Amino acid sequence: MGSKAKKRVVLPTRPAPPTVEQILEDVRWASAEDPVFTALAPEVSPGLSGRAENPEDQREQLYQQSWAYVAANQRLQQAGDELRQRCEDLRQAGQELERDIGQVKRVVLPGAAAAFLG
Repeated sequence: MGSKAKKRVVLPTRPAPPTVEQILEDVRWASAEDPVFTALAPEVSPGLSGRAENPEDQREQLYQQSWAYVAANQRLQQAGDELRQRCEDLRQAGQELERDIGQVKRVVLPGAAAAFLG
């Protein structure tokens, strides 16, 4: 029995990623029902799904959507504030680390040089 040599499959090169302008254009032209916008949206009660024909139902649906938007906006603002705070904490930790490294170098390097030369 002969052994079969495995052929290597050469894949085509990847296309360049889209630019920010292309991404923004895609988002602008996407419909409100696009899965990108609805995948993480909170569940709406069955009575509010779809297009309501009754003006009172439409008003309630708009109120619920507005309320969900405001709540999501507040969560995003809080997350942004938290990220800014964590970024600042990391910056400060980096500065402290740089100072500590400098102190270690000042203490260790002169002693190591003397031991090496001595």
